[in-house]
Amino acid sequence: MLFPFLLGPISPALAQQIALPFEVIFIPKKALFNTFQLETTVSKPSGPGPFPLVIINHGKSLGPPESQPRYFPGWAVRYFIERGYVVFMPMRPGFSKSTGSYVAAGCNIESTGLHDAEVVAATVAFAHTLSYVDRTQTLVVGQSAGGWTTLAYGAAKPDPSVKGLVNFAGGLRMDSCRGWQLNLAKAAASYAENTQIPSLWFYGDNDSYFIKDVYSEIFTRYSKVNPQAHLVAFGEFGQDSHSLFGSKDGRAIWQPHLEKFMAQLGLPVKVIYPQYQPGK
Repeated sequence: MLFPFLLGPISPALAQQIALPFEVIFIPKKALFNTFQLETTVSKPSGPGPFPLVIINHGKSLGPPESQPRYFPGWAVRYFIERGYVVFMPMRPGFSKSTGSYVAAGCNIESTGLHDAEVVAATVAFAHTLSYVDRTQTLVVGQSAGGWTTLAYGAAKPDPSVKGLVNFAGGLRMDSCRGWQLNLAKAAASYAENTQIPSLWFYGDNDSYFIKDVYSEIFTRYSKVNPQAHLVAFGEFGQDSHSLFGSKDGRAIWQPHLEKFMAQLGLPVKVIYPQYQPGK
């Protein structure tokens, strides 16, 4: 059952999305010696489906991962629900109420991304066991560290249903690691070598995590190997362009580009559930 309400305290930003239906489930992810339970928010339109699938991968806030709230980028979720998609938002191990521990592979940015991509694989596999999920059409999206996870998943033998990757300000910033910017760019090129899926990238010039020189080098190295990548460099946004994806005003910037990208992939873009549009 999908509940149009939340239990317990909620943030003001999340309260604006209170009309969106959702439920919280736990998805099993097998590891070498045990099985983790991934706290996952699922939001879908009314009806039996089957609905095309969207996976949205979260970033990492400051502070302990277990203190990070369950991820629910309402304005983006609303965009997909309007168009008849079901959206899965898994929390990686150690984040929020997911079991396990957050693991970063030292300064190996490439390895960290591939490790996190296993969560996407587990989520897609689980979603495909559900009758309301269309097993033939999937879009994988991510913001910040989740954008990096999305790119890594594209290089990690993604499910055949995955049509495209969408990266909002993706990357891993490791200030304690010397030369992390170059390592990030090299890892992106390595991912590109093993990716056959088109990707859409969004970066801004006043990003507090990845300045223009950094994201430009990441994209240049990736797209040189995989020319199916497209960059939307949208300039400055608010106080910090890193926040574009999760903000109400940001949607006006990314929606036209995402809609065009999805249409090119043959994914549905027509609004069929207008009751979920902003202000409805």
